[in-house]
Amino acid sequence: MRKLYVVGIGAGDPRQVTVQAIEAIRQVDTFFVIGKGEAKRELTEVRAAILAEHAAAGHRVVTIADPPRERTVDDATDYRDVVEDWHRRRADLLAEAFEATDGVGGILVWGDPSLYDSTLRMVQRVLAGGTRFDYAVIPGVTSAQALAAAHRIVLHEIGEPVHITTGRRLRAEGIAAEGSTVVMLDGDCSFAELSDTDLHIWWGAYLGMPDETLIEGPLRAVADRIVRRRNELRESKGWIMDIYLLRRGD
Repeated sequence: MRKLYVVGIGAGDPRQVTVQAIEAIRQVDTFFVIGKGEAKRELTEVRAAILAEHAAAGHRVVTIADPPRERTVDDATDYRDVVEDWHRRRADLLAEAFEATDGVGGILVWGDPSLYDSTLRMVQRVLAGGTRFDYAVIPGVTSAQALAAAHRIVLHEIGEPVHITTGRRLRAEGIAAEGSTVVMLDGDCSFAELSDTDLHIWWGAYLGMPDETLIEGPLRAVADRIVRRRNELRESKGWIMDIYLLRRGD
């Protein structure tokens, strides 16, 4: 493979694919996909629709089975080690696929490759291992942007910062002392454990997709409703992708 495009494709709505992303997709001969399993078929269908609309005729899709990783690690150091090992095994599989491919490759990334996504780290591991190719990164609409647009809000107050974190870190560290906090990758509804009495929450699931679901209000008033709704959605679909914003005094 002589060149790789890492392309952000937005949070779930195929219309979020940018003109720059379309131009890159049209140059790709082979797309590499790390499989997410049958439960997330809907995501596979969105990606297939994007390729059907924009990819060049005759393109190939190479599916790579995602190696399993431990999901019940509590200690922060152990968690980092587990994820590092998972990334290494993913990178090894990508290296094999890259070396067996001629021409131009592509990887489609949900949201944007810069935000809580491991693709670029794995690409850099492949390069460090001796495989040689050029690569370019195409930005995409992040779920944080999609959340703000869906709720018609600004992510921060005037002149204030935005802290972006995970559910795991929120449970360990609490909400940011100043500004607004965007929380991603929270499978445990960590917001329900916060003791702050003046927090407001803007929550969204399946942003940009037909089943997009939004709930907003004072955290104490809507936390249980969000937990119930999230559980219902996950039970009915078999998977969920959600994100939320927390802010004091709104």
